[in-house]
Amino acid sequence: MDRFLCLLSFLLLAAVSHAALSPQLVYWHSVLPNTPMPSAISDFIDPDVLAEEKSGVNVYVKGKSGGTTVNVGHGGVNVNTGHKGKPRVAVTVPYSKDFIYNYAATETQIHDDPNVALFFLENELQPGAKMNLHFTKTTSGGASFLTQKEAEAIPFSSAKLPEILDHFSVKPGSAEAEAMKTTLQECEEPAVKGERKYCATSLESMVEFSMSSLGSRDVTAVSTTVAKAVTPLQQYTVTGVKELVGNRLVACHPEAYAYAVFYCHATATSKAYTVGLLGADGVGAEAVAVCHTDTSAWNPNHVAFKVLKVKPGSVPVCHFLPEDHVVWSRSG
Repeated sequence: MDRFLCLLSFLLLAAVSHAALSPQLVYWHSVLPNTPMPSAISDFIDPDVLAEEKSGVNVYVKGKSGGTTVNVGHGGVNVNTGHKGKPRVAVTVPYSKDFIYNYAATETQIHDDPNVALFFLENELQPGAKMNLHFTKTTSGGASFLTQKEAEAIPFSSAKLPEILDHFSVKPGSAEAEAMKTTLQECEEPAVKGERKYCATSLESMVEFSMSSLGSRDVTAVSTTVAKAVTPLQQYTVTGVKELVGNRLVACHPEAYAYAVFYCHATATSKAYTVGLLGADGVGAEAVAVCHTDTSAWNPNHVAFKVLKVKPGSVPVCHFLPEDHVVWSRSG
């Protein structure tokens, strides 16, 4: 068997000049071959698989009973048959609702949530402008994407919560269980007027929703990147601003769940920018900013209105995205 796998791996390597072998990476390169994968997505791919890919060249072999990853690295050939048993569970609590626009802000959120500092007005977005910002990740890491086939085999509804908790060995009534319950409820609520929403339970479903909403298969995805892993709340200077193509966007925000789930919403009344920033400590960032030109349907007590002291529908409201959020737009 080992000799067969070795032979198979080298035959495949002869046919393929490079690449990457988790099912999600195979899928990404097949449908978006010219689009770099943003870190906000690659961070949710099983780190064990990514570690294998960095140590050598992988080939993903799909069979009737699942997939086998053959890794040809410095130490010979490794074979990984994928997840055994239940997927890794990593539920982050508490988490932010700043980017779900039908929620009202709480006083605790206004004072303690680092994402509050990411809201600003569109006229502030110009080279040389200075802003006090705190870039963070809204999830602590650990949760990974399931394949679309795996995700579709697991219930995803409030009505099935006991079954879901049992599947992932999450104790009912625990903080993790309550976070998962909240995520399911948010995913089942109607979209804000003028928007289309969807909770993506796999990378494949996120890509498909984004392409469908944008009316094109020629799409790109971007996320905020900061040159340093942990940065404080500090002053940043805007060094450059570039607008993304079109005013139809899809923004996807990670949710607290036992595996990677993204709350995605599509709108035709937003603009997105990539913004170069330089921190007071010398650390650079390439941030993604979204400006919503119509906020009339938002909750009037949303945190953005509290922080910026404006009313719904009065002026465009902008915000930078945390590092683990994604914006999709047409490529051209």
